[in-house]
Amino acid sequence: MTQPRPWSQNLALRRRLHLEFEALVANLLGPWHRLRDFALRLSLQWAGPQTPGLGSMPRNLRPVDLERGRAILAGDFALSGGRLQIGPSGNPWAMASPNRQFAVALHEFGWLDHVMATGPEGRAKGLQLVLGWHREFGRWNRFSWDRSLLERRVYALACHLGGLGQVASDRELARLGRVLLSQAYFLHAEPGPRPVERATITAIAACALKGRDSERLLRLSLARLARDLPATVLGDGGHNSRSPEAAMALLLDLMSLDDGLTQQGRAAPAAMTMAISRLTQALRFFTLPDGQLASFQGGETCDRALIAAARAHDDQDLDPKQPQQARQSGYQRLQAGSLAVMIDVGTPAEGQLAQTACAQPLAIEIVCGRDRLVTNGGWSPRLTQAQAYRLTPAGSTACLGQSSAGDVLQGRLAKTLGARLVGGARQVQYRRHEAEAGLLIEASHDGWAAEFGLMHERRLYIQQDGDELRGEDHFFRPKALKRRLEAGRAIRLDVFFHLDPRIRASLAQDRRSVLFVTPVSGGWRLRTDAAVVTIEQGLQFFDGLPRRTSKVVLRDSVDRQNGGKIRWKLDRAEADKSGAGR
Repeated sequence: MTQPRPWSQNLALRRRLHLEFEALVANLLGPWHRLRDFALRLSLQWAGPQTPGLGSMPRNLRPVDLERGRAILAGDFALSGGRLQIGPSGNPWAMASPNRQFAVALHEFGWLDHVMATGPEGRAKGLQLVLGWHREFGRWNRFSWDRSLLERRVYALACHLGGLGQVASDRELARLGRVLLSQAYFLHAEPGPRPVERATITAIAACALKGRDSERLLRLSLARLARDLPATVLGDGGHNSRSPEAAMALLLDLMSLDDGLTQQGRAAPAAMTMAISRLTQALRFFTLPDGQLASFQGGETCDRALIAAARAHDDQDLDPKQPQQARQSGYQRLQAGSLAVMIDVGTPAEGQLAQTACAQPLAIEIVCGRDRLVTNGGWSPRLTQAQAYRLTPAGSTACLGQSSAGDVLQGRLAKTLGARLVGGARQVQYRRHEAEAGLLIEASHDGWAAEFGLMHERRLYIQQDGDELRGEDHFFRPKALKRRLEAGRAIRLDVFFHLDPRIRASLAQDRRSVLFVTPVSGGWRLRTDAAVVTIEQGLQFFDGLPRRTSKVVLRDSVDRQNGGKIRWKLDRAEADKSGAGR
């Protein structure tokens, strides 16, 4: 896996100066933000919000796992790849977590859904664990009150406050209400790069409570949603981060808020109603025939049950008569026969949103029947220690010189501005052609222009009446490039196809083609004119955890002056027994 390079390499001076200026402003504002947070913490600790009562009971529409809930009742916490066994009477808040990811999941309270679903015993256990957290971490500390953790904890508490109130005493319920409202106000004070997500969660918390302070918080949160939703949810329903998973997560939270408002007899803001409709449309587009989301731009492979829950209210399917595309989000979908292909034809997000962007221009995902064949690494914002999986080789796309078409910010600037993606493709162009014979996408990007002086063009053609996909990755020197290129050796070219973990791949005897065996749709063959074809080990991420898989690599070289290309074809293994593919 390519490691992140020094961020300044191949980055224009103007862009470097802009980043330096942003960091300078952030450093100057830092002391003011810390002073503001300190004053807010003091006011919440000593004055505190008015003791609230119970309001509505917003539903968390995400699926629950009763087995996980029963395991936690027995004192077995298995979270994000870590495990802590404390027994039925143990206190997880007084014990060291096995790793940071486990600690994050523990403090986010996502496990509360599963515990509460087990019934009266689960509600009693949930109350015990929530009050235990308050005793140990009710006062502010840097980790447990980090706003990225507060988002999910406030959401979980708001959705289950009514259930906890069924087993809590009046004094305990009053304490829970104050704890929830204090955390919600602290979260609302700093919207950060996720103003819509945080406003949605603070509004859900306000719905779960009654009182003057909760009413004020609801009014402020709904005003922020009305202002910021149009910029966050694009016209085609995509999220402005370009992550399909982020769009689905926002849809689920907005539906919880809509449920809470409905229980109170309140009408949702018009912008919120429009956003739910558009996000539903986008989720329909991004759900491929295997029932899973496409994994692009900071979105992992998701549980099918979660996607089904988000689409439960949607009784429509994609209209095959309409072009399947999300123009504002930057994705195109080709579907014919038993093949479905999604391609990223957008530029990575910029500014604060670039903290989750990936340098994988023109990456593709391929579904054969009900089987995901080709996918992407699926980096997630939860994987803070795996920044290399945001780079080009972790996507199913082409890579020049074992490099990356964009790098992750590092060093002092990353500490100030976050791990932004910098220097990625800034010009991506595409054309879509539809005819009775087939569908064609021609797309190109300039992600390699600064380093190698070459453009990458990817052509995908899918037949309407057959299970065949043809691809071509072409590198060429654009005519507009006026600078003289230095003569030198050829540049290594790799084309990656990251495989789903359930796919078995083997090299054919000709060493120019690869045979795939899928769980449901049978055998498929990838043929190519590349000089070298290899099958190598790879990783795919699911729920923040790596899974071993394989990747097919087509390897060749391109000339610095004249470029070069690799052609490939995917079809059913029994469809064509002839020689090399085109």
